[in-house]
Amino acid sequence: MKPTDACDITILQRYVNNNAALHTAIGEPESTPLTLSPFAQGEYNVNYLFERPSDGKRFLLRVNLGSQMHLKQQITYEMNALDALHASGRTPRSYYVDDTKQRIPAGIGVEEWLPGRPLRYETDLAVAARILADIHATPTDKARTCLIAPPHPLSAIVAECEQMFCTYRAWSNADEHVVQKVDRMFETARECACIEVERECEHGDNFPRCIVNTEVNSGNFLINDDGTSYLIDWEKPLLSDPAQDLGHFLVPTTTYWKTDTWLDDAAISRFLDEYLLAVGGRFDTRGLRERLNDYLTVTCLRGITWCAMAYTEYAEDDRALSNADTFEKIQEYVSIPFIDRICKQFYDTRS
Repeated sequence: MKPTDACDITILQRYVNNNAALHTAIGEPESTPLTLSPFAQGEYNVNYLFERPSDGKRFLLRVNLGSQMHLKQQITYEMNALDALHASGRTPRSYYVDDTKQRIPAGIGVEEWLPGRPLRYETDLAVAARILADIHATPTDKARTCLIAPPHPLSAIVAECEQMFCTYRAWSNADEHVVQKVDRMFETARECACIEVERECEHGDNFPRCIVNTEVNSGNFLINDDGTSYLIDWEKPLLSDPAQDLGHFLVPTTTYWKTDTWLDDAAISRFLDEYLLAVGGRFDTRGLRERLNDYLTVTCLRGITWCAMAYTEYAEDDRALSNADTFEKIQEYVSIPFIDRICKQFYDTRS
């Protein structure tokens, strides 16, 4: 079977209906037909929706085609994270995993479908704070989760930024003014990474390890005004500092991407107050505010360097873009006015 067959709905339909283990996992007799319908598609996963005929409960069939983390068993990694987070009540439940790639040339996972609308920054920040607090406070068994735990998460992010920006730096059409400004941002980001290492040398393990999503954005929240709200899309979880999720959620390189929202310092401070209140002493939050400032700084650089890399890829491929809005944002993120605005809020004010 060719890799392209992994997303053929006819082949997948046959795979599902002839899969006794999958039926058992969702609590249906093997003879029960299950009908797939396309649901959503990302760069690495294609999703299909189906119902359990006995009660109408909905599930997602996730077909994994690759890994941002360069993992051989990506779908197993994702589902292990969901299993570990089940007690939080804030994430989908994992039901079935097939990472053998024998019957289908892709990783296959089944998780529950959850209701909800995307998060609105104007009204839902307190809800997001409670969701993240519940997730970060969930006890983790490191041996059971088998999640990657970078020893120095800030240093790992800075290294990722350097790798991404190399593409733009080497590009013949790179704007030298952009390169100079980003290089100055790198100097500050490396200082943040050094502070992280110094904290550990001085105080030992200086932050609580919890499962973090690493890609927290408004579209990954499912908000229910009259019920439980959730965080979905667990492609790149890590065992890391909770400040990593908070930083990614709050920086303008995240908030401004889809919504044109830019949180000021007061809004960020109010969010952190809500988060600390929601944590309620379930784990050690000493030093979190200071660590968050470092993550805000470094995560802004991550967004800009990713866009710089993407800009060169779009330009060199000379292709018709499928999403003009995305390219417009990419161009804006690599512009001098945008970088200056980022620096004014997150770099120039650092002592």
